[in-house]
This record gives sequence, structure tokens and C-alpha cells, in this order.
Amino acid sequence: MKILDMKIVVGIPAYNEGKNIAEILVELKKLYQNIIVCDDGSKDLTAEIAEGLGAIVIKHDRNLGYGSAIKSIFLKAEEIKADVLITFDADGQHRIKDIGNVLEPIKENIADMVIGSRFLDNIQDIPKYRKVGIKAITGLTNISGGTKITDSQSGFRAYNKKILENIKLTESGMGISTEILIKTQKAGFRISEVPITVLYNGDTSTHNPVSHGISVIFSTIKFTFIERPLTFYGIPGIILFSIGLFFIVWTLQIFSETRQITTNIALIGIGSVMIGILFLMTSTILYTVVSVVREKRN
Repeated sequence: MKILDMKIVVGIPAYNEGKNIAEILVELKKLYQNIIVCDDGSKDLTAEIAEGLGAIVIKHDRNLGYGSAIKSIFLKAEEIKADVLITFDADGQHRIKDIGNVLEPIKENIADMVIGSRFLDNIQDIPKYRKVGIKAITGLTNISGGTKITDSQSGFRAYNKKILENIKLTESGMGISTEILIKTQKAGFRISEVPITVLYNGDTSTHNPVSHGISVIFSTIKFTFIERPLTFYGIPGIILFSIGLFFIVWTLQIFSETRQITTNIALIGIGSVMIGILFLMTSTILYTVVSVVREKRN
């Protein structure tokens, strides 16, 4: 499908962004006619401004979280039969001219999902605490989801119709970015990254960095439980079991030489073996349960 034939929809999650939303929508409207704004329980005039500028507005009665806003945008984009959905932040940090770059891999049919990365071919003045946090969470996401990306928390993304139709979202908080990545990878869809520039003019983000980080970490762990129980429980179980055996053998060796049991070493060995066995049993049970549930769904 040629780019001119594609129905491109820009989705903007917004919470108390009345000061930024008008300027963004005016510029976006010059290039894209289909714009969805999800007003996630704002206390200001975000929804009224967006409606006045011709956006499709989804209103949450109260603040449900970033993930809930993204879910609403996904559902509305599928409802209006979007060929491509671009998610774009409302805080003024993303550049509209970068949308074309994010769209390009889908246009060329080399990706189903494209992430605008802050860490590709760009040296940017990203606040140090954000850079450290993003890279740590991205590393955890890559381990959990089997991905090899540089910026798992970028909200500047593009999704084709196949993603909208097949990826069902459940997360309501900031962990939605991790959920989408893990589920997209799991479903075998193609993920690509392109470089973008983010404008950090003061602290424009409405998300508390500590709560954001905790939310994403817990979300990643949760999806690792579900998607990779053998990895999450099985590998630590094998390690603990092996450590326990080492200490037990050491205890037996000391006993054979001195006829005395070294209590501390023995307890470490027995405890590690028992915990290792517990982890291995848990991984097996969870893997079986998840497999049965997936078979019933299919």
C-alpha cells in the first residue's frame, strides 16, 4: 500500500496538557487529518481545546493512567480503520517533523512497529537520571521480551493495522510500553527503531520518574512471569540447586575428614537445595498452566 493510500492516524494521550495541546494540534493538522486525543481525566481545558481544533476526543471521567489512554487510542484507531497509528506525546517534547522518519519503515513494509529512539545516532542533552533509568528499564525489557532495542520507553511510535488488530492490551499504567513490546515480539511481528530528537525544555513531563520507573519494572516482571516462567523461575532454581549441592558436598567432605558437621555450611546447602527445588517446581507448574490457557484461547 502506498503512503498516499494509507489512513494515518495520530494518537495523543493527554493529561492536563491545555498549555501545549493547541500548538501541537495546529501543526499536526497541516499534515494529518485524523487525530485522536485521549483526555485522561484532565482538570483543565485539554478536551475542549482538542475538540475545538477538530480532533477526535476520547474523554476519561477520571485519570486512569497512561496505559488506559493508549488502550483507548488503540481501540478508537482500530474502530476508524486506521492503516497506521502514530502515538505522539502531548507535552511538546516530540518534533512533528520526525513523524515521517518513524513512519518510513512501515511505509516500506520492513516493520510492523517502529520506535522513535532517543539513543540512535543522536547525542542529546537528556537529563542524567532519565538516561540511566531508561537504559536500565530497556535492558530489563530486552531480557524479558527477547528484544534488542535501545529505547523501550519511547512514547513516539508507529503501529500498522496488524498490530492494532492482534495485540490486546491490559496494562493501565506506564508499563504499557513494555507490554506492547513483549507481546509484539511474542507474536512474531517486526520491530524497528529510528532516531528521533526529543526537546527537553525544562521538566515538561507529567510523569513522576520514580513512580514511572517502579510501574514499568513491576509490569516487566509481571509479563516475564506470564511469558517466560521457565526463564524467570527455572534459571534461578537451577543456580540455587547447584549452589546447594556444592555446599552439601562440602559439608560431607568436612564430615569425612573431621567427623564433625559444620552447621552453617550444611544449612546453606540444604536451604539452597530446597529453594531451588521450589523454584523449579513453580516454573514447571506455571509453564503448564500458561500453556493450557493459551491452548484454550486458540
